[in-house]
Amino acid sequence: MPDRDFTIPQHIAIIMDGNGRWASSRGLPHIAGHRAGIEAVRRTLQAATDSGIPYLTLYGFSSENWRRPQKEVEDLMGLLRFYLQGELAHLHKEQVRLSIIGDRTRFSPDIVRLIEEGEKLTSRNTRIHLTIALSYGSRQELLRAVKNLVHKAPEEITEEALQAELYTAGIPDPDLVIRTSGEKRLSNFLLWQSAYAELVFVDTLWPDFSANDLANALDEFNRRERRYGARVG
Repeated sequence: MPDRDFTIPQHIAIIMDGNGRWASSRGLPHIAGHRAGIEAVRRTLQAATDSGIPYLTLYGFSSENWRRPQKEVEDLMGLLRFYLQGELAHLHKEQVRLSIIGDRTRFSPDIVRLIEEGEKLTSRNTRIHLTIALSYGSRQELLRAVKNLVHKAPEEITEEALQAELYTAGIPDPDLVIRTSGEKRLSNFLLWQSAYAELVFVDTLWPDFSANDLANALDEFNRRERRYGARVG
């Protein structure tokens, strides 16, 4: 157990990267990497729950990912159906609240129905709030928010008003953003929300991400001095 000086972030967000490279390094098709990535989601959700983290957000499918080869997109949509159909009962049993953020208009009606059913089923759960970003892009999210605010008087357009129009309204901003696979960029993920987040980049490919990797990221987070733009000392 962490000692009394160990801070548990209220909200961790993870850019899950490296499924394709994981599969290619083993001579497997990309879909095998995505399947292994689902197992990493299960492990990470369990580790976050065990650590007492209240909010976990995972970047699952970006708005740009729709430009991938059609067969890969179709396979990913099949995996999404599989996850939603197979995991909802377990998530509900474990008191996990599920939210999906992003542009749902590009999903097929059956996937939208599964998302809505999952959110409704788990809406009162309080152990951990799992948010999955699907068909998500932060620039598009911000543009959508601005369009919703343009009819307000200038003095009504505040940071709080804009934040209320984001997909993440009601969810605290992330304290820690982790990206796997060694890449060091945010890739259009939670740009507004991550303004003061600590960023940790790990070399581990997402399918290999473990509870130990999460613990190491938490250790790194606790070595940081968070200033929120202010000078200390």
